[in-house]
Amino acid sequence: MRSPLCDRFGIEYPIFAFTPSQDVAAAVTRAGGMGVLGCVRFNDADELDEVLTWMDENTDGKPYGVDIVMPAKVPTEGKAVDLDQLIPAEHRAFVERTLAELNVPPLDTSAEHATGVLGWLHSVARSHVDVALKHPIKLIANALGSPPPDVIAQAHEHGVPVAALAGAVEHAKRHRENGVDLVIAQGYEAGGHTGEIASMVLWPEIVDAVGGENVLAAGGVGSGRQIAAALALGASGVWMGSYWLTAAEYRLGSAANGISTTQRALLKATSADTVRTRIYSGKPARLLKTKWTQAWAAPDAPEALPMPLQNLLVSEAHQRISASTDPDVVAMPAGQIIGRMNEIKPVADIFAELLREFDEAADRIQGAREK
Repeated sequence: MRSPLCDRFGIEYPIFAFTPSQDVAAAVTRAGGMGVLGCVRFNDADELDEVLTWMDENTDGKPYGVDIVMPAKVPTEGKAVDLDQLIPAEHRAFVERTLAELNVPPLDTSAEHATGVLGWLHSVARSHVDVALKHPIKLIANALGSPPPDVIAQAHEHGVPVAALAGAVEHAKRHRENGVDLVIAQGYEAGGHTGEIASMVLWPEIVDAVGGENVLAAGGVGSGRQIAAALALGASGVWMGSYWLTAAEYRLGSAANGISTTQRALLKATSADTVRTRIYSGKPARLLKTKWTQAWAAPDAPEALPMPLQNLLVSEAHQRISASTDPDVVAMPAGQIIGRMNEIKPVADIFAELLREFDEAADRIQGAREK
């Protein structure tokens, strides 16, 4: 399993893995792929710096990247207190009432919790870029499209390529015009922020528009067969996110017997158990379907607020949910590929399975050609 991206990035396999877990990202990199650490959970620049230092020390000198959340247009942020004042009282009341109805306990004030608030703000995202470029990263990806032009220029000055997610051909073309190096063609099936076009349709459209050497296929990738399909449709690699959530190395959130509450929820979910909604960030994102998402879909629920207000609104709620032990009340981005995520496995085993399935698919394709 090779493509020009392997030589371009110095990796063994064209598998790029987005994950908020440094343990998973490092394990993917060590296995021969490109681990890409999600930075939105870091509100403190020093904390991110410490984690990236850990990545430097635990990736055997192999390449890794970072993922930020930064809109191309600079919003008016002001002070946090001013943003708080823009959140309607009825929205706050709904969140508190819902948490009470779902029996989600308050936070343990003696414990530390990642707030997940400021990481969505433009100013903090810029600090993530500044910190990351002090480390030997090999990629900066942006979950919200093209970063601002000066950020792209800053990355390129450090010799770091830039990737951006696209859910439509026009987005992909705009990314390339803006100087983005890699387009992540993310289909409707994907977890997190995603568009409305399915992967099987989107991938070849974007490949035809911007050239396959510049495209990573994302959305519904969780097997070697799907990687083979992505390459057959012209992409030069794959971008996988949800599939790593059930890796044994994933240790974020509350856990029991080595399995996190989120993982317990994912293990029993099917491919039908996700929902595309704006309640996570204010922009359409696919989440695991739980009692939390169902509450927001009720007739008496308020409309989601625009970014970043929605995240400010639900930030503490997500902290409380993450600290709880109820798998039926989880607030987690997850794609439709969760139907294949039925056991906890180390990253090395996941890689071995992906490679075996890819080889089997390639053999089938070769056999079909010979017939």
